[in-house]
Amino acid sequence: MSHHHDHDHHHHDHDHNHDHDHDHHHEIQSSLSFEEKLVKILEHWVRHNDDHAETYKSWAQRANAEKLSEVSELLEAAADMTAAISKKFEAAANLVKNK
Repeated sequence: MSHHHDHDHHHHDHDHNHDHDHDHHHEIQSSLSFEEKLVKILEHWVRHNDDHAETYKSWAQRANAEKLSEVSELLEAAADMTAAISKKFEAAANLVKNK
């Protein structure tokens, strides 16, 4: 499965070893300040990470249904780690917004 994201901040192509590929178009308009750009990219990363965490959880459930409990536990842990990273990005964005 493949999907395409168009955003306004920067451009990069990357593939992941899961259900989909990403082709991002990100060019933040130069009229934005550094802080505004930073908040936008941090918020994007949170959404992106949250999407990945949901995918990991889904595959954890599928692995568990296939009697692969250790794999399921590792995928759940990866989802938790990804959520923790998102919280760091959220905290960073809040620091910028509230400075």
